Amino acid sequence: MQTLEICNLTLPIGEKCILENFSLTIPPGEIHVLMGKNGMGKSSLAKAIAGHPDYPISGGEIIFRGENVTQLSPEERARRGIFLAFQYPIEIPGVSIANFIRSAMNAQSKKMETVAFYKLLHENMDRLGFDRKFSARAINVDFSGGEKKRCEILQMLMLQPSFVIFDEIDSGLDIDALKCVAENINSLRSETFSALIITHYQRLLDHIHPHRVHVLENGKIITSGGSEIVKELEKKGYACFDREEKS
Repeated sequence: MQTLEICNLTLPIGEKCILENFSLTIPPGEIHVLMGKNGMGKSSLAKAIAGHPDYPISGGEIIFRGENVTQLSPEERARRGIFLAFQYPIEIPGVSIANFIRSAMNAQSKKMETVAFYKLLHENMDRLGFDRKFSARAINVDFSGGEKKRCEILQMLMLQPSFVIFDEIDSGLDIDALKCVAENINSLRSETFSALIITHYQRLLDHIHPHRVHVLENGKIITSGGSEIVKELEKKGYACFDREEKS
């Protein structure tokens, strides 16, 4: 059974078709990377997989661990183990990090006693170099870009999802923060954990070695392969694959 199967997905945004007959399979235990120029539909795909109401698909299916989740709400998909780490994490005034994470864990039947919860929360914050005082602060309010990304990773570590979409998790991170985020993503690697990383740069992939790399162009995957694709992009840009597609 595959972790994720996207079958002939069509995603319209207004009058424009962002993705058309898009298909992608991610087996259990594998980390895949999706790259492409701006405006090619990468973040739209991420939101469609997570069930964002502003990104309803008009055709195709999303199969997660053998179940068709195409019509499920974002909350139902999250309960099944799908987690989206946003490119631009939103602010939630009035809701502390601790309360938000504990509510999310309760909703997924991962309830913990108060002492045990805060022990685990603080341990994970320490791993991320995240000041424990932030646990009482409203989510992402007045956070720096790096702090917002650490908050996303903290939620992931606490919820332990089986499939994560990282939508440009490396943007806005300095070298130390990038290495810390990568180390914690790597800590989740297992036979049952899978991920889709959306990125523009090789620097994250120097720390996270993916099983497969895909290049998206005009709503479709035009080439797939190993990490050599990323190195080729760094040297020559996307034009090299444009030529391959046209030839």
